[in-house]
Amino acid sequence: MSFKIDALDRLVEHLSRLPGLGEKTAQRLAFHILKTKDEAISQLSQALVDVKAQVHDCPVCFNYTDRELCAVCDDANRDGHLLCVVEDAGDILRIEAAMSFKGRYHVLQGVLSPLDGVGPDQIRLVELLNRVENEGVREVVLALDADLEGDATSLYLTKTLKGRVGDIKVTRIAHGVPIGGNLEYVDHRTLSRALENRVEL
Repeated sequence: MSFKIDALDRLVEHLSRLPGLGEKTAQRLAFHILKTKDEAISQLSQALVDVKAQVHDCPVCFNYTDRELCAVCDDANRDGHLLCVVEDAGDILRIEAAMSFKGRYHVLQGVLSPLDGVGPDQIRLVELLNRVENEGVREVVLALDADLEGDATSLYLTKTLKGRVGDIKVTRIAHGVPIGGNLEYVDHRTLSRALENRVEL
């Protein structure tokens, strides 16, 4: 006996393409959708259409916005001399949640990954260099992941920025043992990074 429903299979297939969703989770979501009232499904469908139609890249920093400029670029109280470089717009939300950074942002929309065919021309590097040269930026903070791609991108950006704007200060957010972390459960690479980023007391 074949239990095959084309419409359901297509829904599971599309849901499983979302980041963090495997096939079993996609199946659970699909069955949940089937049990949900039509009105709620229509609202979900409309929300998907609206977000694609109304949300776009900020032309200055490439954060997401539904206005001409994103909320950060449109805020005159932000420090324009301090620019934080992130991989994607979601990173801005995480940094803003810490409520300690008062500068502006630049979203690269990716990181260097030669194996995946992502080089300097595939990220927002030219726009970053233009901003640093034209907006009076004094410090660039690199807030990229501490993985191979993030490390390679940080190194490349540092060399490029220093070569283009000699007096620019380039820093990187500290990585290492988290607050409340137990050394017993920290991997070697994280511990090595923590030792490199040690601070004087």
